[in-house]
Amino acid sequence: MLKRTMIFGSILAFVAALPAGLKAQQLTSIGVSYQPAVYWALPYYLASEKGWWKEVGLDPQFSTFPSGAPQMAAAASKSWDVGGAGSAPATLGAQRFDILTIGITNDESVGNALMARKNEADGIKNNPASLKGKQLLLTTNSTGEYAALACLAKWGLGAKDMQLVNLNQQEIISAFATGTGALAGVWAPNIYTLEERTGAQLICSGKEAAVTIPGALLVRRTYAEQNPEKVAAYLAVYLRAIVWEKAHRDETIKLMNEFYRKTGVMLPEKYLAREIDTRPTFTLPEQLKLFDRSGGTAEVDTWFSKLGEYLKSTGTLQEGPDPRSFATDAYLKRVANDAKLKDFAEGK
Repeated sequence: MLKRTMIFGSILAFVAALPAGLKAQQLTSIGVSYQPAVYWALPYYLASEKGWWKEVGLDPQFSTFPSGAPQMAAAASKSWDVGGAGSAPATLGAQRFDILTIGITNDESVGNALMARKNEADGIKNNPASLKGKQLLLTTNSTGEYAALACLAKWGLGAKDMQLVNLNQQEIISAFATGTGALAGVWAPNIYTLEERTGAQLICSGKEAAVTIPGALLVRRTYAEQNPEKVAAYLAVYLRAIVWEKAHRDETIKLMNEFYRKTGVMLPEKYLAREIDTRPTFTLPEQLKLFDRSGGTAEVDTWFSKLGEYLKSTGTLQEGPDPRSFATDAYLKRVANDAKLKDFAEGK
């Protein structure tokens, strides 16, 4: 009996000494929502491929949406818990569905743009007034529309100067490829698909129109309040993937290609490299800096205030929500203040 007890004790000691990721643990289900074949969603795929969800005790149940507006609406039925989306639908979700922004996926100011046919691009840039009365294909209540309207404003035009046609991104690609519309408002990788399929040319991006377009990491407020430790673990997984991407460019491109192809998006490697080069991402210390309000107004406050103004200008919202009411660093700080979780998020 003594020998058995000693053996059992040795086994327990061995298990206790294992790294956290190797210990058997009960996994907790968490609903993760995103849009397929977009660069900022790649960390979800990486985390699944690398087994990182299990290391923090999470079992993700994924759901995908063609754009942010229906994704936000789905939150009302609690069909997802956490996820990512563009900052325009995130702002809309905050006002209508009590969605919190708890991190930034990437700066996609270059990745939201207006496209024109190659033989018409120069004419439009030289004489933007020629667009009056013509069709602009876009997805409403999206970062694509935000960038498109900012570009029109840059040219001295407004939404009423063109016919705005609301389509999802795949419908825009199909319609534009068959000759419909003078301009297409799309986001990457749909920008590259249009370039490849139709020879379309990017004539104005959100960055060129002087607007910053962040992507948002999201959570339902009630879920966050009831499960703060799970939300922090979710953030840690995402941030670990960001750190890994920065250190493994070639493999990131390879896995991005796999991720995109799973939803039928086939792109040459040059476009995948362009995704990395034009869409900055943020590590834990960088995220905390973006949300830092110690000096008064955080950088994210400025970004989301302008997004609220855009949604007000389109009549989608009567008033844009105060970013302080929904953009919070509380869960980033949970990660930063937990030594083990912090090391995990930083890939240590």
